[in-house]
Amino acid sequence: MRAGLILVCLAVAVGVVAGVAAPGPQPRLTLPDVPNPFVHPHAPGEGARYGGVFVTSQISDPRTFNYIVAQETSSTAPLSLVFDGLVETDFVTGEVLPDLAEAWTLSPDRRTWTFRLRRGVRWHDGQPFTAADVDFTFRAIFTDGVQTSYRDTLTYGGRPLRWRVVDPYTVQFTTPEPVGIFLRQIGVPILPRHKLEEALRRGGAEFNRTWGVNTPPREIVGTGPFVMQRYVPGQRMEFIRNPNYHGVDQRGNRLPYLTRRVILVVPNLDAARLKFEAGETDVYGARPREYAEFKARERQGNFTIYDGPETFTSEFVVLNMNPEGAGPPKSTWFQDVRFRRALNHAVDRQAVAQQVYAGRATPAWGPVSSGHPLYYHPRLRQYPYDLNRAQQLLAEAGYRKDAQGVLRDPQGNPVAFVLSTNAENNDRVAIGNILRQDWQRLGIQVTYAPEAFNSLVGKLVGSFKWDAIIIGLTGGIEPGTGRNVWLCNGSLHMWWPKQERCATPWEQQIHDLFEQVALETNQERRRQLYFRWQEVFAENLPWLPFAWPKTQPAVRNTLGNVKIGLQGAVSPSEILYYRTPVRR
Repeated sequence: MRAGLILVCLAVAVGVVAGVAAPGPQPRLTLPDVPNPFVHPHAPGEGARYGGVFVTSQISDPRTFNYIVAQETSSTAPLSLVFDGLVETDFVTGEVLPDLAEAWTLSPDRRTWTFRLRRGVRWHDGQPFTAADVDFTFRAIFTDGVQTSYRDTLTYGGRPLRWRVVDPYTVQFTTPEPVGIFLRQIGVPILPRHKLEEALRRGGAEFNRTWGVNTPPREIVGTGPFVMQRYVPGQRMEFIRNPNYHGVDQRGNRLPYLTRRVILVVPNLDAARLKFEAGETDVYGARPREYAEFKARERQGNFTIYDGPETFTSEFVVLNMNPEGAGPPKSTWFQDVRFRRALNHAVDRQAVAQQVYAGRATPAWGPVSSGHPLYYHPRLRQYPYDLNRAQQLLAEAGYRKDAQGVLRDPQGNPVAFVLSTNAENNDRVAIGNILRQDWQRLGIQVTYAPEAFNSLVGKLVGSFKWDAIIIGLTGGIEPGTGRNVWLCNGSLHMWWPKQERCATPWEQQIHDLFEQVALETNQERRRQLYFRWQEVFAENLPWLPFAWPKTQPAVRNTLGNVKIGLQGAVSPSEILYYRTPVRR
């Protein structure tokens, strides 16, 4: 489980390629080195087989192999196979489960959490995992210069989390006040001290560069179910089964069942579909407009397409209000809520839902998915598609069209900016074309410039030199874990990041709400705080949301232990297996 929201390129299409599943029942593998292994609640073990090569695909190369500094799914998705946290989230129920920690206790004042670590866990290179690695990871997070969003999520009211090593298998964390969402924030990927201590000693900048994508994959040492073996940029990442993984199924057999794990790098979503249709993959994250076609072909293709829930992942266009980013006059336009509201009235959500998502999507007015069972606010302020209302708002703000139909601001500057998105994501490219056409009807000169996802991320978290971007963020059970987006000083407060003080009253209000959310231990009171946050969002529009599409993975029937969890997630790869031998 990863604390904080991350940028998503829409990495899709999980699948299986060439491999042979070992026939017959799997052998029982005991774990004498791990006296109390993690028993996966969704791996009963009945009928499972060992063997086979399981392949996923994503539409961008990773930017880093250093999990602490990664802020995009193109990096975190593959790294999640390699690294574990103290806890993880059950993909079906959303419950927090023990992982590297076998248990924890909370002090009577609800400020001190004591975690007991699993004994016998080893890093991929054979070194023992201990509390020293947990201590090192949190020292790295709070080292000046380390570019990580975890520092945002683990700082409360300006006061950072404190921790201490009690003994080699016990770590204690203390928060300034009781934190109701602490267990959902503490799932930080733990890094090996013996591999990275020297880099951290040389400072934050050096640590940020360590474990870049040019690092030999075997140097990337974790405790997770798979070991990184090979990376070919633009083509694939390969992983092999960790024979010493600390997880077992409910019959005591060591996980994972699969022998190898491969991630293909494909140029776009259409290429991901072609891989599935060619029989090269066995799981595909079908897009909403493909549902009916895939449903009709289930029997012929020997797969099942699931009608999953609406995604928690938010898709939106964000405007750069940062004076040091887009700069005036653009940042001045974007800071004007009347300008943002006008543009929001010119977002044709019905066209997006019909043309991009084939009607299998719900218009979005706020930052929480309509599929969220607890925190979705059903009565937010809405901005129906209305170009006349958009023009009226612009006129009220002093904008006028000249004789040539060009919109000019109150100082006479023509309103023109660049709209970007990641070119690999065909759906976002289509949405951008819809936006450009309608915004140009308002007299705005929009230059549409899709580019590579990693280039886009570099601008968002590095140079800050961009105008408007169509992007997405991962969602989660608890919105409060996304503090790195909503706190004014957050690293992913993307419209104006890392502010020393909140630049606007509405940002201050959201900032304060998220500080209150973190400390609120009562879920119903936390829900009311989330509702107020969504109301402030809808009034002020930090970004302009589009829609919540349905999730609908297509899974070949040769896979066993397939379950569809929250947000349409398929079973994690450590518990999937081949039901029958597979040859390709």
